[in-house]
Amino acid sequence: MSRLSDLYKAMETLRKEGLPVNEDLERKANELEEEIIKKEILPVLSKTIEPALQPVQRELLLVVDYVPGKPLSVRLSRKRNIDNILTDAIEIKPDPIVTHRSNGPQKAKKEDIAPKTLLRVTMPDGTVIENDKAKDTFVEVICRIGIERVRPLGLKFCKVPIISNIRDAKYGKAQVPVDGG
Repeated sequence: MSRLSDLYKAMETLRKEGLPVNEDLERKANELEEEIIKKEILPVLSKTIEPALQPVQRELLLVVDYVPGKPLSVRLSRKRNIDNILTDAIEIKPDPIVTHRSNGPQKAKKEDIAPKTLLRVTMPDGTVIENDKAKDTFVEVICRIGIERVRPLGLKFCKVPIISNIRDAKYGKAQVPVDGG
């Protein structure tokens, strides 16, 4: 949870030093906070809550109300549609797990390995991005464009979203963590 602490400290330092924290910076800090909560805190909650709810045989809605320094408040409801009540609520859920067919363990032969691939991307402003490895260029371009702009495109490679918040069982070793997630 140190990234979240670092974010809060940075914002507090800016305010304490009298530097302007405009709406754009505040919005970006809120987006980063939500992303950190989504990637670091919610997986821990899911692993804890899901097993405890296994005996329950009906749909229910749990609302967790957290106020720093006060006891946690959890409310239970049978109503499932709360969108009209909580208009600013954001549903945060992990990406679906992709199932891959298995042909058993296969070892790539030397002649089956593709030659080194170079990738050069010229951005609209004329900036050229080219790294030793194509995957590094690919990641740098996505980060430059912005993950929040690329993810909604729904681009997939081998059925796996190119931007995902979970590690794929088959291709997880090839996935590259970006911005702490």
